[in-house]
Parts: sequence; structure tokens; C-alpha cells
Amino acid sequence: MPTETHQLSTPHLLGIKDLNEQDIQLIFETADTFKDVLNRPIKKVPSLRDLTIANIFFENSTRTRLSFELAEKRLSADVVNFAASSSSVSKGETLVDTVNNILAMKVDMVVMRHPYAGAGIFLSKHVKAQIVNAGDGAHEHPTQALLDAFSIRERYGDVAGKRIAIIGDILHSRVALSNILCLQKLGAEVRVCGPATLIPKHIASLGVKTESNLIKALEWCDVANMLRIQLERQDINYFPSLREYAMLYGLNKSILDALPKQITIMHPGPINRGVEITSDVADSQHSIILNQVENGVAIRMAVLYLLAGKR
Repeated sequence: MPTETHQLSTPHLLGIKDLNEQDIQLIFETADTFKDVLNRPIKKVPSLRDLTIANIFFENSTRTRLSFELAEKRLSADVVNFAASSSSVSKGETLVDTVNNILAMKVDMVVMRHPYAGAGIFLSKHVKAQIVNAGDGAHEHPTQALLDAFSIRERYGDVAGKRIAIIGDILHSRVALSNILCLQKLGAEVRVCGPATLIPKHIASLGVKTESNLIKALEWCDVANMLRIQLERQDINYFPSLREYAMLYGLNKSILDALPKQITIMHPGPINRGVEITSDVADSQHSIILNQVENGVAIRMAVLYLLAGKR
């Protein structure tokens, strides 16, 4: 169990923009300890046995919700799962009323995913509970960025000085924004690559360069983070077809083998196999996709543990 010598600078985890480099390094060091716990025969510690955590998901999620739930149970917290589709939200109840009703049942912490950007920030100002943002619209997904950066650190020993290419649907991706902010705070250089229609107009204001050619982006980077095409968030067609997208921006084994150096492949999931990435790449030795999933539990354990110390 970690010995707490430092604390996070924020009582909530609403976005990477609220964290400083010391916060991120503290989360990583705590996650190192919890990863050791996860590799023991008994994968549980009593750190949060007095806490009740509610997972409130207003959007469908499998990996993130299961990862948080497992992290909470590994810390011995009591867990309440709440699906908005089967709740009074569908009858017109407001977000604040919904959460306050849950808090009235003596819940200490809320992990929330919501389709609208800023929902977690809004909630943190109106309810008396610690909020962990598990994704808000196309805004941020802080724990995904933390586990991605942690996985790069694990692979290379450090994030500073590494070149990371984020490739795909940057416009609709909360993962992209959180990753850019997190990686830059840790001293990495970031570029984005994708069709011009899927690159935000003001991306340069984040200090990020844009590359339209996939091969050039791959030749430049140490790590390629391949993002899913977010069809569910696209109200118009941003490119002619998935087939054409795959031809121009899809990563296959022949492209990977032709590169002048070995690079690391990441993907936040779920994978559209054959679109942004082929199976032989996703399952290759270059890929750390399953490491990301494993690290997600340790990172979320660290975040919950450190936030509980702020109560």
C-alpha cells in the first residue's frame, strides 16, 4: 500500500488541464505500487473500505466502466453502478437532482461519464462529492490519458523527449485532447495526423503540429496512438467512406514493416479492426494495447486512492 507523502493539488479529477506535472508523477508512482498489488495472488487492499463510490454512466461504456469498477473493488470500496438509460433521467430528472439523490444514500465519490462537455465541472460546483470525469462529450478523458502516458513510461522508462503521433479522428476525440495536455506536461512532443476534416481548426494553439501524410507521421514518431473513428459523434460525412479512410490512414503490417525503425502502437479501444488498424498490427509485438488495459486498473486505483486522501 502506498505511503502518502504528497497529495494531489485538486479535490476532483475533471481534466488533465487541472493537474500539474507533480500530480501526474504522483499518480504514476502510486500506480506502480498498485500494479504490484494486481500481480499478487491476493489482488486486494483495504485502502478504501470505508468509502462508497457511485459509477454514473450517461453514455454506453464497457472497458472504462469495468476498469473503474474493478479498481474500486480492488481497493475494497463499496460500489454502486448507475445506468442513465434505466433511470429517472429518462423521465426528465436533472443531473444535479439525480446525483443528489444518490448522494443522499451516503455516497462519497462519483465517477461519471456524460455526453456533454463540462458536465463534470458543472456537477462539481453543485454537489458535495468528489467527481472523477470518466469522459465528457468530446472534451476530456483524463484517466485514459494518464494510463496511455503511464504505458509509454513503462515501455521507454520516461515520457520526456518522446515523439508521439496521435492519428485518426482528432476532432471528436476526448482522448486526443487529454493525451496532448498530459504528454506535453511530461515533456513529450506531440503531432496529430488525419484527414483535414477531422483535425480541429485551432489545434495549433495547443502547440501541436499537424501532419496529413500517415507515412511521414509514422517515420517521425516513437509511438503511434491510433484513434477510433467516432461515427456516433459525426452528424455529417467527414470523409467519403471507411474504405477510403482505411486506405489513406489505416495502419497495416506492411506499412509497419517498411518503416526505418521500430515504433510502438497504442489504441484506446474499442478497435475497428481493418479500419484504423489491422489485426496483425493490433496483435503484434509492436502493440501495447493490452498493456494499456491492464495499466488502466492500476491508474484508476491510484486516482481514487489519492482523491480519497483529499477528503
